[in-house]
Amino acid sequence: MKQNTIDIITLGCSKNLVDSERLMKMLESKGYRCTHDAIRPVGEIAVINTCGFIGDAKEESINTILEFAKRKVDGRLRELYVMGCLSERYREELTNEIPEVDRFYGKFDFKQLAEDLPIVGETKQNERVSRDGSRVVTTPSHYAYIKIAEGCDRHCAYCAIPLITGKHRSRSQDDILSEVEELARHGVKEFQIIEQELTYYGVDLDGRRQIAELIDRMADINGVEWIRLHYAYPNQFPMDLLDVIRSRDNVCNYLDIALQHISDPVLDRMQRHVSKKETLALIDEIRKRVPDIHLRTTLMVGFPGETNEDFEELMDFVKSTRFEMMGAFAYSEEEGTYSALHYKDDIPSEVKQERLDRLMALQQKISTELLSKMVGQTMKVIIDRKEGDYYVGRTEYSSPEVDPEVLIPINERRLKIGHFYNVQMTDSSEFDLYGILTK
Repeated sequence: MKQNTIDIITLGCSKNLVDSERLMKMLESKGYRCTHDAIRPVGEIAVINTCGFIGDAKEESINTILEFAKRKVDGRLRELYVMGCLSERYREELTNEIPEVDRFYGKFDFKQLAEDLPIVGETKQNERVSRDGSRVVTTPSHYAYIKIAEGCDRHCAYCAIPLITGKHRSRSQDDILSEVEELARHGVKEFQIIEQELTYYGVDLDGRRQIAELIDRMADINGVEWIRLHYAYPNQFPMDLLDVIRSRDNVCNYLDIALQHISDPVLDRMQRHVSKKETLALIDEIRKRVPDIHLRTTLMVGFPGETNEDFEELMDFVKSTRFEMMGAFAYSEEEGTYSALHYKDDIPSEVKQERLDRLMALQQKISTELLSKMVGQTMKVIIDRKEGDYYVGRTEYSSPEVDPEVLIPINERRLKIGHFYNVQMTDSSEFDLYGILTK
């Protein structure tokens, strides 16, 4: 165990990552050295930032807590703390069931953890330099996640997030832009804009959807080369955002918009407040206004009452719409949600898995075909890392860690991590593109 070293483990989404980065800044200001997601934890203290969204995520969080609890019992850890969504929702139960944890914190009181730990020395700086006054950036130094709001006012039948995070709360535009300016001054070039429902941003401030205005102002900041938008919602989509995406060169032609399903009976039971007709019209309008846009979506199979006909309608939708990227998951009943209280989880698990496998196989075929059509094109690529015999980068159409990457042979020439290059695509596989530098 390394004295005054804290291992921080972040589970779940990038919104949790931002919380961990803020906590790290607070802890380093008290003299601690922090490691993040270390392959081999070495600290005498560990903090686990948990996810509580669906069953698999909760299971991963519980297993991680138990793993570190055993480290403490074995004498390889002095103190163990847990924070985040899981402990926000189940703090009392977890406290009773896992006594090895010194204290549980929730989604919003994790700052108290930094206050509860004693000062151990002068401020220490992690090798990942603090990029602004409030957080330590744990991602590669050329990109960062910007959380513009917390919470959600939607009450989709299956979703526990509003139960965990509460109502939607937007940060002010000036606060967000100040953070982006400071990050850009320290070399961050790419900004992943995240919140639970990005297209609702600002409504709680003055009744207006302000996302288009915010992104337009952000695009003016010196040093901001790419802005990418995550987690839009189809109902009452702010069309002026599309004009900003089309007109601003540094706003990526990329939109992550979770649709969940296309069958009207399923959408109604899900309480999505959008119809199939409205969804199709929105996708058509998005692609009409931004012809080069790449869409990522998330879909769900096995929601209570989903018939074979509903699922085949979803398959036909994916086949005809041809999303560039798509994720999917099987319905997981979450206690306290509308669907858990009012619907029977009537789709057998083996049927859910079979539907999920079929849907993802279809999407993989589509994604592979779309990637192959990019061969021969020359694109702007940012280099993320060096791995094996390749430099690994991304185009504007790919978000870190979840989307296709571009592999460039190391023998091309020496490339700098975090820099942009023009790359001609020479080949593609199921998941990646291959390219060479243009002369």
